[in-house]
Amino acid sequence: MTKRLFPLALIALTAAPLSLAAPQGRAEALPRLAQAQNPATPDSQRPVHRPNVPGNDAPAAEGQPSADQPQKDQAAKPPAPDIHGLAGPYLAARMAAIQNDFRTAGDYSLRALAQDDTDPFLQDSALVALIAAGDMERATALAGTMAHQGRPTELGRLVRRSELARAERWDEVIADIDAAPAASDDGDATGGSALIDGMIRAWALLGAGRASESLSAFKELAKTRGAAPMVNYHLALAKAKVGDFEGAEELLADPATGSHILGVIARAQVLSQLERNRDAIAMLDATQGLDEEPHLIALRDRMEKGETLPFDIIKTPADGMAQVFLTFGSVLAGSEEPDPLALIHARLAEYLSPQLGEARLLAAQILQGFGEFDLAEQEFEALRDLGDMRPVAELTRIDALARADRLDDAEKAALTLTAAHPELAPGWIALGDLLRQQDKFAQAVPAYDKALSLIGDASPEARWFPLYARGIALERAGQFKKAEADFRAALKIRPDSAQVLNYLGYSLVDRNENLDEALKLIQRAVELRPDDGYILDSLAWAYYRLGRYDEAVAPMERAVAAMASDSLVNDHMGDIYWMAGRKREAEIQWHRAQSLKPQTEAEAHRIRAKLDRGLDAVLAEEKANGGKLPPPPPAPEPAQDEAAD
Repeated sequence: MTKRLFPLALIALTAAPLSLAAPQGRAEALPRLAQAQNPATPDSQRPVHRPNVPGNDAPAAEGQPSADQPQKDQAAKPPAPDIHGLAGPYLAARMAAIQNDFRTAGDYSLRALAQDDTDPFLQDSALVALIAAGDMERATALAGTMAHQGRPTELGRLVRRSELARAERWDEVIADIDAAPAASDDGDATGGSALIDGMIRAWALLGAGRASESLSAFKELAKTRGAAPMVNYHLALAKAKVGDFEGAEELLADPATGSHILGVIARAQVLSQLERNRDAIAMLDATQGLDEEPHLIALRDRMEKGETLPFDIIKTPADGMAQVFLTFGSVLAGSEEPDPLALIHARLAEYLSPQLGEARLLAAQILQGFGEFDLAEQEFEALRDLGDMRPVAELTRIDALARADRLDDAEKAALTLTAAHPELAPGWIALGDLLRQQDKFAQAVPAYDKALSLIGDASPEARWFPLYARGIALERAGQFKKAEADFRAALKIRPDSAQVLNYLGYSLVDRNENLDEALKLIQRAVELRPDDGYILDSLAWAYYRLGRYDEAVAPMERAVAAMASDSLVNDHMGDIYWMAGRKREAEIQWHRAQSLKPQTEAEAHRIRAKLDRGLDAVLAEEKANGGKLPPPPPAPEPAQDEAAD
């Protein structure tokens, strides 16, 4: 039985921890790279005449430059326009915050505070923006001002305590916590609570040289309902820090306490200090996702060579305090929507412990969720500067670059990842996805080949997505027989995969092959996803190919209702209306399809031809021309002015 790596936050606010380790089949649930962070985008999107094609239509994220625009670091942005008075900067800061433009929000908030530096709401708003942007120098200065004014907020206190801890002024941290109003166990709007204050205080006690009081404080906090696993992890770190490795191992051996990546590292170091390298190696071997964590592999190799690992997962009590923030940040990041409080905790963690890669990775992932791709890229660069090029981080970075429409950079990052870790299937899948997004279908096939060879036959479920994706690449590259084999292999793994059923069915319809089987495949896809416009379009088109025009009308009308702005779907509706004898309605649909800017000139030319001569004439011309509509005649040369001669 293998163990799975869980995130650092275990049961503080949730009973269902999620895995931090990238699963072997990472892309199987991702119809395209952007889907993980853009759940509103349906995985059935496709380019012209191709149903459910993941990875070829990822639009630039809202507010991001298009592919032909140079991508600039946010630090290079021109300064925010000068707005005088209080109302202007305040409103500008609010608008920037709504748009998740943290740097601009911070700048305008400070300008508003220059007009009125006594408003706690303005101060907290500025703190949130500055911390989110990673501008800890100005954030700590503002928190200090708030403390000196005698009006510290809960967030201001957290920042102030972090600054004191970073300076190892532990007695002042303890005094600040003891003098603050009592925090509730439920916490408040800033994420502050008796639990987080207590854990910070326990680490401060250790920093102040009061080890026995520190351990007692952690033990008392572990009695908090639902908090024992999380607190016991920190208690184990504190025990190990003072040399009680037996006590630390007893706590970390509990899966509820140590089954996350930092817990696994800590336990390996503790076991090694206890001269139990074999046990540590066995523990690592039983950890699911080991192959995707080079740091764990490196620890294993060192112990295989007989080296005793130092206990250095935390070097100072400030590192322990940083992991407190990371713990709470991980909990807050567990929701579907990105949470600014999660980002604040991640930023405080990396401020206290700049070498803590998990904090930078968490910050990068949250920033990516907010659409702050440049700020996220800075965190990924910091990870690489630390020599911490972990696949899970690089895969997230590749996703962020792709969503920012920086496909060239994303492709380079994927190539770098596969070169550094050629043994990791998710890297090859990500590379294949990026190549497909750029219509490099023939180049994508070898990437999926490599991924499938690495996955092997031992994990059929992990093979599903790369089989499906390779099938798409092969079909688009003109190798349908090979593509069909991949689609059918994917269906053996997931017989009820609506997207594969639809893609294979539509491809057969488009080729005018096995139409009865194609119809059954698409009908099953519709049963699974009755409201998916693209699948309804496929069903209607299958009826059309079979000459069952009246039956095609209803699903096609439902498809148009679901995707009124799709040129191809409206074009199909026109063809079906025409063949059903509703020619005036057909012309209306073709006009609408034309107004929606068809994706290719060939599609636009065909629509113009149908409006000019009717569908019957177009079909006859295509039949006479080997299935293709003759190109339009060249535009006449402009008449030359004879006088110019």
